[in-house]
Amino acid sequence: MSGSTLGLPADLRAYLLSVGVREPLILAQLREETAALPQHDMQIAPEQGALMALLVELTGARRCLEVGTFTGYSSTRIAMALPADGSLVCCDLSQEWTDVARAYWEQAGVAHKIELRLAPALETLDALLAEGQSGTFDFAFLDADKDNYPAYADRMLALLRSGGLLAVDNVFWGGDVANPDVDDSAVRAIRHLNQALADDDRVSVAMVPIADGLTLARKR
Repeated sequence: MSGSTLGLPADLRAYLLSVGVREPLILAQLREETAALPQHDMQIAPEQGALMALLVELTGARRCLEVGTFTGYSSTRIAMALPADGSLVCCDLSQEWTDVARAYWEQAGVAHKIELRLAPALETLDALLAEGQSGTFDFAFLDADKDNYPAYADRMLALLRSGGLLAVDNVFWGGDVANPDVDDSAVRAIRHLNQALADDDRVSVAMVPIADGLTLARKR
């Protein structure tokens, strides 16, 4: 649902990709391979990847966290933006999809930066908290099953340091969040998190109309 920016005309998006996104060849190849999958819409848009890489650089991030890795586009992009001694913890359930990710991490030369934890993400996040890693991450990206978004975000904020940045994908959910006729569990969870972050004095927040909507929440 976030393979391209919602509502952006095709000619303008083509222009955006031609001058506004420096997409490494390895990521273009990964995007092409993923496009053949039935679930290809789960991959982030290249313009969003470019923004996230820039945010990693701007924040000086060294420790990053990702919930929802899929075939590895976002994790590869993040890892490439990290310094040589940077690290990224990836949380996912699928061996099949993350095997694709692993192959591209190797090709991109960033596999040594990435720790993949294959388990339900809530278990992994709770384990990180139990290990005493609260307040140790600089940047976190959430793009997993939507029903658990509020629970994921709560734990990810706890794991971020003061000044750390949480990026939440799919906050528009194809426009359904603004459609009163849509009221399924995923939409309810996203609406809940959107409102919770808007009201949360612990964060500075901006919802960015890129791809399928990306909320940026900086922990104060």
